[in-house]
Amino acid sequence: MIAGQELRLRQLRRLRQIRKIAGLLTALSLLVVLLSAWLRLDAAGLGCADWPACYAQLLSSEPTAQTFGPLRLLHRAAASLALLLACYLAWLCWRRPSLPSPAGPASVLVMLVLALAVLGLWSSDPRLVLVAFLNILGGLGLVSFSWRVVLASTPGEMVPGAQCGHCGHAEDREHSPRSPIWRSLVLRLGAAALSLTMILGALIGARYEALACRSLPDCAGHWWPTAAGWAVLQEFAVLASPPPTGEAGGLSLHLLHRWGALLTLVLLGSAGWQALADVATRKAAAAMLLLLTAQVSLGVLTVISGLTLWLAVAHAGCAAVLLATLVSLLRR
Repeated sequence: MIAGQELRLRQLRRLRQIRKIAGLLTALSLLVVLLSAWLRLDAAGLGCADWPACYAQLLSSEPTAQTFGPLRLLHRAAASLALLLACYLAWLCWRRPSLPSPAGPASVLVMLVLALAVLGLWSSDPRLVLVAFLNILGGLGLVSFSWRVVLASTPGEMVPGAQCGHCGHAEDREHSPRSPIWRSLVLRLGAAALSLTMILGALIGARYEALACRSLPDCAGHWWPTAAGWAVLQEFAVLASPPPTGEAGGLSLHLLHRWGALLTLVLLGSAGWQALADVATRKAAAAMLLLLTAQVSLGVLTVISGLTLWLAVAHAGCAAVLLATLVSLLRR
């Protein structure tokens, strides 16, 4: 009996340590995402003095050796520290007696960080669309899986239902406008729509298609991708020069991204509004609705402002935080 209690206390102490490190890693991963977005967009010429003529200036000449300015050095240092913390986190989770709940996402996190480190060998060439695309999505994954470890290492989350022992009572179910099964379905559909929207946004960034559409809500009079534009979704071409303004492929990506954002807003907005009625999901739902509103607003402001650099970076960072908040709501 005493030995069992002592083992339990040791596990709780280790869980608190894991949670603290995972929280630090989440913040560090978000910093990596913001720095990566700033370096990529700034080097591409977003917001430069000759804007928009200088956009995609990285593609105007042969790739050269990178210059290590303060921001790039900070990015390298943050990424290296993230790798060390992820490995240490996985070791804490798997050492005996192992903690299976946080060990799963921690293991995925290590593999993701290692994959991004290997991918970095080719990241110096901005022409490689697939490399840039995977780097953008990988950064979002870092934030998401780091936060998953935080959630999985919370003691109340280790036992299903422990965080809200009264959630199954009849009086709580009466306040819910939809059944939990329906709410969960809408939320998962919204998560799928958000993932697709982020993938399309990553393609826009990786292909330097920011100038393809600079109007709202249509794109050069188009409301739906043209037949010629669908081809851009079928290949990861090596860019030889900056894409021209109004290119069919870029227009298609922008339009699909916007339709995806609208679908995400409807689905996640509906699921979040329903989740506000349940005390167990109220905080996570409120945070998700706030971030969803901020993300849509940042996207609109980025276009209206003529693609201001700091707004575009904030749009990328808010996407990562929104994804992590959605993970919290899905877990609840």
